[in-house]
Amino acid sequence: MPEDLFDRAITLLKQSQNAVALTGAGVSTESGIPDFRGKGGLWSRFDPFEYGTLGAFSADPEKVWRMLASLLKIINAEPNTGHKGLAVLEEKGLLTGIITQNIDGLHQKGDSRNVVEFHGSFDTFSCLSCGESYGLALVKECSLPPHCAACDAILKPDIIFFDERIPDMVLAKTRQMLASADLLLVIGTSCQVEPAARIPHQIHNKGGKIIEINKEPALNHLATITLEGNFSTVLGKLVKRLAQ
Repeated sequence: MPEDLFDRAITLLKQSQNAVALTGAGVSTESGIPDFRGKGGLWSRFDPFEYGTLGAFSADPEKVWRMLASLLKIINAEPNTGHKGLAVLEEKGLLTGIITQNIDGLHQKGDSRNVVEFHGSFDTFSCLSCGESYGLALVKECSLPPHCAACDAILKPDIIFFDERIPDMVLAKTRQMLASADLLLVIGTSCQVEPAARIPHQIHNKGGKIIEINKEPALNHLATITLEGNFSTVLGKLVKRLAQ
């Protein structure tokens, strides 16, 4: 990869008044979490329309928990060099926050502080029958599927299924973070899932710059700069350059 691309990326970061990152599954593959849509990923083993909807959960929560049980392994994953690199950018004042489509909590584990979890997370669970909420620690002690202590209904993780709306509070936080954004780092996502896929267009349409970091570039004409490669490798190199 040409060295001047990294120099240009660093210049954009330093010139930006409000840089925001949009991340997807590709930032977590190096932490051992397969891309949901990739080879060996979750949706190669479970039909997303059969297991990944709120309707499916409401109709047969035990069946959907057969999929969720395999997904729970993400809670043991550890942040990689790339996650920690984004935290360094935030610490240096070069990154305002992160909007992530991931549900693994690895950005927070990697010490990023301002994170919007666009598709929810596995940190909390809710009872759709009585409204009780539970933390991950309590659910980990239960046999699967976990049941509500108050009414015995099967708990749902606070992740966003395909047929669910993004919560208004999450959308409001996203709008607030993007309101004055002049630079967007698009990392580890092909930007195919709505409504998060609209974010790069939103930044581009108002004249903002975009740095894409992906193994396989997806933004074409939208990206100001494309840094092609592994998340950890590219972020590690950026952080190293910034320290020089």
